[in-house]
Amino acid sequence: MLKRIVNIALVVVLMLAAGQSFAQALGQADKLVEVLKSDAPRDVKADALRQLAIVGTKDTVPVIAPLLVDEQLSHMARYALEPLADPSVDAALRDALAKAKGRPLVGVIGSLGVRKDVQAIAPLARFLTDADPDVAQAAARALGRIGTADAAKAIEGAIAGTPAGNQLAFCEGLFRIADTFAAAGQKDAAIAIFDNVRKLNSPLHQVRSAALRGAMLARQKDGIALLKESLAGKDAILFAAAAGTSREMPGADVTQALCDSLKGSSVDNQTVIFQALGRRKDPTALPTVLAIAKAGEKPLRLAAIACAAEIGDPSAAPALLELMGAADKDTASLAQECYASLPGKAIDDAVLAMFNGQDNNQRLRALDLIGRRRMIASLPAVIKAAGDADAAVRSSAIRKLGELAGPAELPALLDLLAKSEGGDVDAAAQAISAVCQQAEKPEECAAKVTPLLATATPPRKIAIVRILGSIGGDTSLNAIRGILKDAATPADVRTAAIRTLGNWKSVAAAPDLLNLAKSGTDNEKLLGLRSYLGMAGRAEIPGDQRLEMCRNTATLAQRPEEKKILLGALGNINSPDALPLIAPHIDDAATSNEAVAAAVSSAERVLQAKLAPAEAAKLVEALTKASAAAKQPQTAEKAKALLKRAQAAAKK
Repeated sequence: MLKRIVNIALVVVLMLAAGQSFAQALGQADKLVEVLKSDAPRDVKADALRQLAIVGTKDTVPVIAPLLVDEQLSHMARYALEPLADPSVDAALRDALAKAKGRPLVGVIGSLGVRKDVQAIAPLARFLTDADPDVAQAAARALGRIGTADAAKAIEGAIAGTPAGNQLAFCEGLFRIADTFAAAGQKDAAIAIFDNVRKLNSPLHQVRSAALRGAMLARQKDGIALLKESLAGKDAILFAAAAGTSREMPGADVTQALCDSLKGSSVDNQTVIFQALGRRKDPTALPTVLAIAKAGEKPLRLAAIACAAEIGDPSAAPALLELMGAADKDTASLAQECYASLPGKAIDDAVLAMFNGQDNNQRLRALDLIGRRRMIASLPAVIKAAGDADAAVRSSAIRKLGELAGPAELPALLDLLAKSEGGDVDAAAQAISAVCQQAEKPEECAAKVTPLLATATPPRKIAIVRILGSIGGDTSLNAIRGILKDAATPADVRTAAIRTLGNWKSVAAAPDLLNLAKSGTDNEKLLGLRSYLGMAGRAEIPGDQRLEMCRNTATLAQRPEEKKILLGALGNINSPDALPLIAPHIDDAATSNEAVAAAVSSAERVLQAKLAPAEAAKLVEALTKASAAAKQPQTAEKAKALLKRAQAAAKK
């Protein structure tokens, strides 16, 4: 018999592992009960109980009930019983109260609360004075879940004598009952509980806060008197609780009570009230709030401005607009930020009217607001302002175009670049680059940009080269190649073109840089070589390709600075073929330190993989030199350790 049951359990485990449920595995509750009666392992019984929570019936209760006192299976037994809608479950749980100890007892008490068993009130009340705080607290919470007047009386009768550590759980139970009464329309009963807890004058701030909140909300409109009383008091905890609770209380009378409490309050308390008013989003508070924003102390002005923004009513716009011109920079800046957050087309229209005015300071503020509010419809006006006579307005307008413009505005931006001078050239170029990077087909943007090269002045050509570099692609690359092939191209433009190739998004520009390193002017050779080696150091380029690039420049790198760039690239290449290129530089005093570091770095990468003897042998010379030349003891030890590994791999 035992062997058969064990076999059943094993089959169940296998089927569970295959993703099947117990209901599929066993088919019916009586087979699950059979598992519980057997000597099956604990985890198998736990799985059976889990399924009995779904398929169990009142007939399974007598088998599960004894497990309520089992230290290991009590939790799953309760899991199986709680969903069963049968009085026998409540009886089994009440019966277990006299037998269970420790954690199982706490769990059984909790289950009686979940099931709201009114017959358990008297038995549970006896546990309120239990010496085990976990048991006493569980009883209070369970009575709170049951939520009747008798349950409340039981907790209230014991709370005065309970240890301080239990008070929070007892109050939690009472609050739950009071909330149940309030939801059922039993207003007076709820108020009585909350007020009784308030009279405890608990040292726990969360108890005092929750009791006040409940008392205010349960009183509904009559809670305003309690709000005013708490806001006028000196208890900081109750003040904060009342202000916070006011957010949940509807009506202009509540807003007015908060506004009235601002008079005579400390700066800290007024700040708390402003936060409450902001979250209420009641525009009737704005006259009071904005009056303080204009004339209060600086901390209060700032809090009031933020409050007005959170209320979010457009009627605050005129006052915020006035405050944007305040002498205090913090006040003006916050007012501008808050003005930008106000909703509605009317605000957009007001910003545009400000922008179209004659006051350049106001126009600059308007440009900032246009950017903050993402006023795309204002782009024609901003494009026009990009040619404004005022340098500050013109520069700001161009920057805003970079933030707001899209591909549709590219022709206007290109025309702007063709006409720009001085610093506006770079600003226009940045705006064009930003627009082109948004485009679905950047190549099409490049095709529109390149024609400007034919007539551009050198500063504009440099800007265009940078734009093409930000776009990338064949069209841009060919245009830059054309610049470098043209003997008439000014030196500063050629330099910008070479630097742009060095930052190219792909290795497509590498051959051009290598060619410059070999056959350009002296300055171009140096710049081309350094740009080429910089590209060889990019981690996103495949290692074999970077290695080949390093080989291409092994004889070209003559200056110590160039050799160091080459070594930096080689040190990041995961290939045994990098070490022979590094080794000669270890003997050079000008590059020895960098070469040692590169040899150690590259060898460490290479030795992470299994190497053929011939490949490992390529590491030995460089590591031998590195271990001898290393000036830092730690580096020398590391080089020696890597050398031993390389020598061992070379002998296999």
